[in-house]
Amino acid sequence: MKLLRHGPMGQEKPGVLDAQGQVRDLSLLVSDWTPEWLAPERLAALRAIDLTQMPTVAPGTRLGVPVAGIRQFVAIGLNYRKHAQEAGLEIPKEPVVFTKALTSLAGPDDEVKLPPGSEAGDWEIELGFVIGTTARSVAVADALSHVAGYCLANDVSERDWQIKRGGQWGKGKSFDGFGPIGPWLVTTDELPDPQGIPLELSVNGEVRQRSNTSDMIFPVAEIVAHLSQFMTLLPGDVVITGTPEGVGLGIKPTPVFLRRGDVMTLSAGPLGTQRQQVV
Repeated sequence: MKLLRHGPMGQEKPGVLDAQGQVRDLSLLVSDWTPEWLAPERLAALRAIDLTQMPTVAPGTRLGVPVAGIRQFVAIGLNYRKHAQEAGLEIPKEPVVFTKALTSLAGPDDEVKLPPGSEAGDWEIELGFVIGTTARSVAVADALSHVAGYCLANDVSERDWQIKRGGQWGKGKSFDGFGPIGPWLVTTDELPDPQGIPLELSVNGEVRQRSNTSDMIFPVAEIVAHLSQFMTLLPGDVVITGTPEGVGLGIKPTPVFLRRGDVMTLSAGPLGTQRQQVV
């Protein structure tokens, strides 16, 4: 299934994308896509629903973050070799972990607002996943069983705050709206292998990033297992898994950064598309 949430910001309702690409409203059956609805048995029950009996949602209706009740927003850095090289950093021996503020979460097509004085806004297309069952000290072989589904993400970054303000990455990645997620969450029954998803990001129509999740240094299973060794992953937690080469900071000889009026367009095969205008 492709789970989504539709409606104005702060008033989203649960829905799904049916086989014909039509958004269907499920608010008569489900209060919201909160963590308990991501459990395998709940998702299995949802698959039995005849979606043709559910109300349709008007085309063009805003889509929000596809899940509600998120308690942790975790990110992985330098997870593609060429991206580490363009950043001038060593290939990591284990996943680089940081967090983004929950208040940075945004819908897939919401505007991205640069902070006052920003001169180094940047883009990062990423594969995200959402935890379905509690993961604590899990083995790699069992890790994917704890994942509810996968989504497209943009780890928007302000490089001056990330790099020049004490070296704490979260400072440059936690501004409001700097974590667009969606348009939907593809459950694992539809996408059992997350390591073959094409990723492409354009700015003002010019392709800046084009890669595939098969090039990740640490695949999703290893990330889940690694994180679970030192933190408990809870149902509903969002993890984004690193970006490939092609970020603005890495452009030679002169980096290229986001300016007001720019438009970022992201696509990731079954994970759908995003479009964000910079304001």
